[in-house]
Amino acid sequence: MASPIGDMKNVKIFVLYLMENIGYPMSFVTINDVTLQNDYVMYLDFAEAFYDMLDNDLIACVGQNEAGDDLYAVTFKGRCVAEELKSDLLPSILDQSLRCALRYLDFQKRGVRISTNITARPDKMYDLECRMYEKEEVIMSVMLTVDSRLRAERMADNFRENPENIYKGVTALVAGNVNYLFS
Repeated sequence: MASPIGDMKNVKIFVLYLMENIGYPMSFVTINDVTLQNDYVMYLDFAEAFYDMLDNDLIACVGQNEAGDDLYAVTFKGRCVAEELKSDLLPSILDQSLRCALRYLDFQKRGVRISTNITARPDKMYDLECRMYEKEEVIMSVMLTVDSRLRAERMADNFRENPENIYKGVTALVAGNVNYLFS
């Protein structure tokens, strides 16, 4: 099954665009995480495109981070390809994906930490509390009551996997901007 963004050429353009506009070297895992934020690219397509771009000198290893992970950046050739071919993709997809990638990286850099807690209630319902912390200060706390432990666990898993998207959604809803679902 192909990625929703289209063929392998589009996957490469998409990844190059994000890497170029983020503007600093990143590890394979970080590039993967920012690429998959909006579900336009599937993991296997990303991995294939990544190593193909490496082999074709569109990206290059430029050093290592403090953990010893290789860091990659777009080469001059890669910049030319991304600039020349980015019009093959909808600008709204590129803009939305870049915004999500930058928000994800911002959460990572700020050291945003999350926690979840599920508590059984006497009425056989479950309270799910999801919290987000920055520098040990609570920046978001949401409590939901659900009808089953399994549902609470699934919701907690989703919160742990997508905290920046949940934060974006809650913030947009409270601010009265329901269009966040479509942007």
